[in-house]
Amino acid sequence: QVQLVESGGGLVEAGDSLKLSCAASGRTFSTLSWFRQAPGKERDFVAALSSKGRNGDSTYYADSVKGRFTISRDNAKNTVYLQMNRLTPEDTAVYYCAGQIVFLSRDQAASAGWYAYWGQGTQVTVSS
Repeated sequence: QVQLVESGGGLVEAGDSLKLSCAASGRTFSTLSWFRQAPGKERDFVAALSSKGRNGDSTYYADSVKGRFTISRDNAKNTVYLQMNRLTPEDTAVYYCAGQIVFLSRDQAASAGWYAYWGQGTQVTVSS
């Protein structure tokens, strides 16, 4: 059974940091990404890490989080992380992990339609 399980969400204050985790099981994903969805809004791309194997990893970020968020991966644990720094109330959303078994370009990785596997989401709330 393929599963993506997010954890690490919570309530923090503006300026704080938070680290999300997404543990994948059931298969190996070349691409693991984070999306978020605020109430009443569409699901937006946040960050992605896509592996080309020996050719290394590519990381992509939404402009809104570039320089504040860092995506990383522990292959031994089949887990992807999202370190979020300098959080603002605009970062408040449910954060979803998504997986794809192939390498994705930036444009592909930023599109939710490219992903067959999704986690259940973890809530991040940033108070002002």
